Amino acid sequence: MRKRGQLLLVALLAVVFALAPASPEEIGRLEKLMGWKPGQTIADVGAGAGEIGFAAAKSVGESGRVYLTELDEKKRKELEEVVRVRGLKNVTVLRAAVKETNLPEACCDGIVLRRVYHHFTAPPEMDASLLRSLKVGGELAVIDFPPRKWLSESDAVEGVPANRGGHGIPEKILVEELKAAGFGVEKVVEDWPEESYCVLARKL
Repeated sequence: MRKRGQLLLVALLAVVFALAPASPEEIGRLEKLMGWKPGQTIADVGAGAGEIGFAAAKSVGESGRVYLTELDEKKRKELEEVVRVRGLKNVTVLRAAVKETNLPEACCDGIVLRRVYHHFTAPPEMDASLLRSLKVGGELAVIDFPPRKWLSESDAVEGVPANRGGHGIPEKILVEELKAAGFGVEKVVEDWPEESYCVLARKL
């Protein structure tokens, strides 16, 4: 019974950790790092509750555009409802795909992925799609975390590459994959909130 209780606790912690929304402080740091400004187009890929995208919508203003993409149908509909209720004319919600962002080609000045990349089951295809979705000079910010000791390999999404080492992705592997896709990696911020890191890359 004790072992079962420990396993349930680990599973609960995994869910809480994965669903923890970005704090205002984290979003502010991301905004400063990427330099969001009026008129830009920003995409939040795998938006979840959309807190990053909605913050970006304020920064880019009425002259800008924000795309929120979500693979989960329920979450996507919830995002659409929030956009409708708030009357956000500069926010568009799109259905995500496993191998495609489904964003218009060369549409974005910046793309954000927060705790999403380690779930990719087809990283090369998704990286290529992310690159296509950016304007030349556009930035990609990937926030993720190394495999956690308290998260076992069984917590990882089925179909992800075996080199992840469990739930999460080593920073080195993420950087290597982005470079292989043609991104120029500009900065790695290792002291990101909640023991995560942030890789900032650019479309050359």
